[in-house]
Amino acid sequence: MVFTAVIITVVATAVGSAVDASESVHPDANRAARPNVLFMISDDLNCRIGCYGDPDVLTPNLDRLAARGVRFENAYCQFPLCGPSRNSMLCGLYPDSTGILANSQIFRETIPSHQSLPHAFRLGGYFSARIGKLYHYNVPRSVGTNGHDDPASWEMEINPMGCDRSVEEPDIFSLKKGSFGGTLSWYASPRPDGQHTDALLAEEADWVLERCSKRNDRPFFLAVGFYRPHTPYVAPEKYFRHYQLDEMPLAEDVDEDLRDVPPASLLSHKKEHDLLNDPLRRKAIQAYYASITFMDAQVGKVLDALDRHGLADNTIIVFTSDHGYHLGAKGLWQKMSLFEESARVPLIISTPQGRNHGKVATAPVGLIDLYPTLADLCQVVAPENLQGQSLRPMLDDVTHAGRGYTISQVTRKLGKPKSRFFGYTIRTQQYRLTLWDDAERGVELYDHRADPAERNNLAYDETAPDSKTQNPKILSTIESLTRLLHDEIARGMPDEGRPAPMPRKWIIDLTNP
Repeated sequence: MVFTAVIITVVATAVGSAVDASESVHPDANRAARPNVLFMISDDLNCRIGCYGDPDVLTPNLDRLAARGVRFENAYCQFPLCGPSRNSMLCGLYPDSTGILANSQIFRETIPSHQSLPHAFRLGGYFSARIGKLYHYNVPRSVGTNGHDDPASWEMEINPMGCDRSVEEPDIFSLKKGSFGGTLSWYASPRPDGQHTDALLAEEADWVLERCSKRNDRPFFLAVGFYRPHTPYVAPEKYFRHYQLDEMPLAEDVDEDLRDVPPASLLSHKKEHDLLNDPLRRKAIQAYYASITFMDAQVGKVLDALDRHGLADNTIIVFTSDHGYHLGAKGLWQKMSLFEESARVPLIISTPQGRNHGKVATAPVGLIDLYPTLADLCQVVAPENLQGQSLRPMLDDVTHAGRGYTISQVTRKLGKPKSRFFGYTIRTQQYRLTLWDDAERGVELYDHRADPAERNNLAYDETAPDSKTQNPKILSTIESLTRLLHDEIARGMPDEGRPAPMPRKWIIDLTNP
């Protein structure tokens, strides 16, 4: 039995723009010539996918999307946790500027007058619709609802709920019984694709695209937020069969890898992860991979629908994830670290008239850059305080250096009562520098040209009295990167300080928030 909860919100003349072809044309006819946007985002997806060089994970549809667009090799989230990352991405602001540093919050609690990315597109004449998860949701409990959504961002919200939420939870294995969203948990479902939430998302996307294809007076911004591979890793059993348990790759030499790592960098470790043994690790990885391949199949259905309805020739396609994901490297699982596995995300952008289909841009970029990029490409007026860069030059020339770096951050708590401190990391083409509590609780420096797995912390010297390197060249690199990181942190911090979430009764006013 499958339940589908669909909530559709219509504002002003939105229903006419999306569904009823008999309504009048938008007053600015030139807007119809602008490209559509199909924005797809996966949940908790790292870069272990085919087009990013992983030979073991099957993602044929993401691979074909990469072949028709530009793949960004070094793309990073700004906070490796769903809520802060998604608010940052959709606001085009660093987490210090949104004030969202935890889940279950929305930027209207901190910066209520700001226009989000889809909000700006709405005001610019676009039909804006969301299917599934774009802002934060309590997964899986909020599946089928609006979650922690922003009403001003969309004219239409569609929230399917499949068997993975409505039927199968009693059968899901979890390291913590009855806990699924934040705990390693998985299930090989006996039910077919079409009964699962992500497949219902793809079906609804086909429905919306069909109706958009019947209108040529107004472009669309359609966001499709897939839930997989977020825990619980639930997918039809056939996808599990692609991956043999004894072939699942386990992290090696973990203890040796941790010898030069400051304790603060490992505080994302969860106590229940101590219950993992090698058989369970292999099952978790198998289920994660199966969920990826299942999600990829749904991406394929949406891409096919875009082509079938004749919309591909004038649609920008974006695919990304909200953050990366650990699968045992550094002894860590899931998210909330500042290592490459957690901070790095897949990012593919396909433009209809792009000259660089199938090419790879290697300059470091951030999810914060998507808002100014899409506004630039679609001639949408964006707020002046956006903190990202437009990636349009890289789409035109994949060798373009762009800003040359991007930063990410996390929060940490220690002691009783717990005191909060921050970790910030800057990723350049060659290096990653991470400062914990502004270097008071640790420094990490990795040279990605020589050490892409970040196994050798150049800031550490076990022969030194304080274990800090005395190498002049390394110290010079740390000093220069620290200045760059401090400058960017300062740029992302409002003059009045980081806004704090305030319990308030806020009213959405689309034109004067």
